[in-house]
Amino acid sequence: MREAANSRKNKDKIKPKEKNTFSVHAFLNSVGLTKRIVKYRRSQRIYSQGDPATNVLYIQQGGVKLSVVNPFGKEAVVAILGLGDFLGEGGISYQSVRISTATAIAPTTLIVIEKDEMVRALHTEHEFSDHFISYMLSRNIRTEEALIDQLFNSSEKRLARALLLLTQYGRRDEPLKWLPKVSQEMLAEMIGTTRTRVTFFMTKFRKLGFIGYEGGLHINPSLLSVILHE
Repeated sequence: MREAANSRKNKDKIKPKEKNTFSVHAFLNSVGLTKRIVKYRRSQRIYSQGDPATNVLYIQQGGVKLSVVNPFGKEAVVAILGLGDFLGEGGISYQSVRISTATAIAPTTLIVIEKDEMVRALHTEHEFSDHFISYMLSRNIRTEEALIDQLFNSSEKRLARALLLLTQYGRRDEPLKWLPKVSQEMLAEMIGTTRTRVTFFMTKFRKLGFIGYEGGLHINPSLLSVILHE
């Protein structure tokens, strides 16, 4: 009997963990959720800073740039979002107006969920609520990391990190190999430097084999070494 008990214990130890099979994409496309699908052209504005915050959007395809403008008219890019990201989520809490401007950086398809419907889904659909909370925590961590990056790292490291984030490095089993068309002006705004500096570092990265331009901007994961190098 002792051997049988030990055998059961060993089986329990090696029993594989069940994977979370919840698919947010499938859930958002289900008939039980009231939503609409909207498509945007590259460079088309999705919403503007100061607009009423009445819905939450989910990126089904493409990419979105979030930017803010200060009272003196200076613009800064605060985030580049891609497949599987939410935007406009502040509207379900305390934000009555948009605090940034959202612009498509590629042909983009969004699932638009009105505020009341999003709140209902979060209260009644527990798996979706768990996913959304996990997503927002991860998003907050990335925001903190970006602030630390901006304060303490060189523009070269900030550019390397921005390029890797655009590939969704660390968020997918297979990072994107080809990036949507992102201008050097946009990269300069993202990392808080000049286009001249971005051009200099992009040339350096290309010569070192970290990036390529064959058919589009290709990012080699070895670019991570720029961030890790002291």
